[in-house]
Amino acid sequence: MGFLPQNFLGIPEEESGRDAARVLVLPVPYERTVSYGVGTRNGPGAIIEASHYVELYDDELDAEPYRAGIHTLPPWHPENPEPDAMVEELEALAGKLLDGGRFLFMLGGEHSVSPPVIRAHARRHPGLSILHFDAHGDLRDEYEGSRNSHACAARRFVDAGPTAHVGIRSISKEEVDFVRERKLLVVSNREMHAGWGWMEKVLDRLTSKVYVTFDIDFLDGMLVPGTGTPEPGGGSYPQALEILRRVAAERAIVGADLVEHAPLPGNRAPDFLAAKLAYKMIGYALHPDRAARPVLSPG
Repeated sequence: MGFLPQNFLGIPEEESGRDAARVLVLPVPYERTVSYGVGTRNGPGAIIEASHYVELYDDELDAEPYRAGIHTLPPWHPENPEPDAMVEELEALAGKLLDGGRFLFMLGGEHSVSPPVIRAHARRHPGLSILHFDAHGDLRDEYEGSRNSHACAARRFVDAGPTAHVGIRSISKEEVDFVRERKLLVVSNREMHAGWGWMEKVLDRLTSKVYVTFDIDFLDGMLVPGTGTPEPGGGSYPQALEILRRVAAERAIVGADLVEHAPLPGNRAPDFLAAKLAYKMIGYALHPDRAARPVLSPG
């Protein structure tokens, strides 16, 4: 029973068939509007390769989430790579993939790929809300001539449902004005590190069904130095997991993505972190009742 290199977690073919899978992993190595560092197009492949070394048993959940069935789709490339055309193609694809009632987990690519997938989920799940992890507001209406730039990602999904934006530490005056006008919930990096009181505000803003979009630059740059637009400071891995487990336990995570990882030659630790984070996100979504359970003692 051989493990397949193109499959997330290297799951063998006989255990990763699409028909029986509860989870679909969609790699989208799209990179067109990046404005600083490049390499996010290599993120999905690096994450999948690193995932082959992630332990399939999750000791926190006391479960092997992959046994629910995880099928990895071929990397998706748009017929027309221009941003306006790409988002239309990707939204249509996501809608078709959701027709089977499966959990869709997308690996980006730059953050511009998230809004079309979120909109497809919003059609599938009326009343959907969005939890947005990021270093940046991504709330500009236009950036460098494009309304579908990575810097406009959140602006393009705020109309899909209620949103909560967590970990923000870089935002423009234009975006702040928009936040105040729309009364959006933005938890700054400073507030996030000051305590956990803000968590209740996030939960209050989120509806019963939640889509999670996770820009990896939410995390401290010392953990993930390779990303499109790095920012000093940021969240820790345990902080990210605590937020995710709270949301999973008290709401239903119905879809998710992990974007903006740009692998660096010779440094595999960020690739592995991203792969582990992706598996944790899937695990919490599939086993919300098991989140934060104590590890079982041997014997």
